[in-house]
Amino acid sequence: MERLFVDIAGWAAALLILGGYALLTAGKVDAKSPLYQAMNVLGAIGFIINSGYFKAWPSAVLNVIWAGIGIVALIRIASARRKPAATA
Repeated sequence: MERLFVDIAGWAAALLILGGYALLTAGKVDAKSPLYQAMNVLGAIGFIINSGYFKAWPSAVLNVIWAGIGIVALIRIASARRKPAATA
């Protein structure tokens, strides 16, 4: 059962990362879109689970950093959206 969860996490991660990139490339989302960044963060978390389970440490570390970048981007997006509302 554990292995099934890890496999699902890995495949879901791949779909999220590829789907986000496809949406970005097709011009359906912007790089500063919360949707795009959330897809990257969730995809990275899935890859952390999968690569950590299989002890693929370079991939796990890469995805920790990838998720961190996405989380920072989401915080900045949220902050930028609050600023105009606060000054109005």
